[in-house]
Amino acid sequence: MAACGESQPAAPHEPVEVSVVQLRPEAVTIHDVLPGRVAAYRVAEIRPQVGGIVQHRLFREGSEVEAGQPLFQIDPAALAAEVDMAAASLRRAEAALNRTEAQVRRVEALLKTNTATQLAHDDAIAARAQAAADVAHGRAALERRTLDLGFATLRAPIAGRVDHALASEGALATPGGPAPLAIVQQIDRVYVDLRQPARSLDALRRLAGPGGPDAGPVDILSAEGNTYPVAAKLLFSGISVDPGTGEVVLRVEADNPQRLLLPGMFVRARLAREKKPSALLVPLQAVQRDGNGTEHVSIVEDAGKVARREIVTGEQIDGRVVVERGLRPGERVIVEGQDHIQPGAQVVALPWRVERLADAEPHR
Repeated sequence: MAACGESQPAAPHEPVEVSVVQLRPEAVTIHDVLPGRVAAYRVAEIRPQVGGIVQHRLFREGSEVEAGQPLFQIDPAALAAEVDMAAASLRRAEAALNRTEAQVRRVEALLKTNTATQLAHDDAIAARAQAAADVAHGRAALERRTLDLGFATLRAPIAGRVDHALASEGALATPGGPAPLAIVQQIDRVYVDLRQPARSLDALRRLAGPGGPDAGPVDILSAEGNTYPVAAKLLFSGISVDPGTGEVVLRVEADNPQRLLLPGMFVRARLAREKKPSALLVPLQAVQRDGNGTEHVSIVEDAGKVARREIVTGEQIDGRVVVERGLRPGERVIVEGQDHIQPGAQVVALPWRVERLADAEPHR
């Protein structure tokens, strides 16, 4: 028992418990999320090739149409009359050709008996050639008028979704007019045009590699961050540089069987920019910064003492950050408890709670 007035010796400090993660190399892919706009895979404007009054609209606005499906009917009466006139002109030219052929046969018979001159024979041959040319011209005119009559029915050149009609019954359709009668867009596949700084183009090319233009799948995201259930890929043939901004314009092709993506929509796309086969990642809360902005972490050495390491970080992935320099595989990084200890302090390292939960998951 100590004498009265003597001080008691100070109790030794108990080691502080800290939560740590042990670094293990893992393969990660760095993604970029870029804004973009949806564009139709193909767009066809329905424009008249002949003039006339629109008699009928033959489609339901906003519906799917097949290639060759009639969309508008222009009054064909005047065009049908022109077809009849061309047919009559052709028959007249054919009759003239028959007459000139008969004349050539008669002159040739008379020429054998020296009762017709060579000049008469030459004139008959020339008249027959001219009549044959008139027949050819008449056939071409009839084909042209027949085509014009067919153009009175405006058909969809491609399969797709037809927008609202831009002209109604009774409107005057004029070839070369300023506006189409309707627009058909193929949207079972669509393009998404993205913009990215030009410096990222080399990284995309390295990611594709020499084996071909394949940078992996692309995820199309809604404004809320949800992923659309569509398959998409980056088209390297669709890359161009905007001369005004210097940005790279990337074109993504996406299957769109459910028509979830509509032309003009603003979306976001997540695409791979870089693959790291052996990256070291630490939770974001393990990284601290000093007054100069230098990033550092605290690690637990083999003897159980704390040491400080300056690091250089890269991209963030799901609440973790890639460590570019400053750490080695196998080291234990403090995630929780580093605010209350100094370098050189003795600590008890416990697995971080996320690891403990992951380890316990299979036993549930």
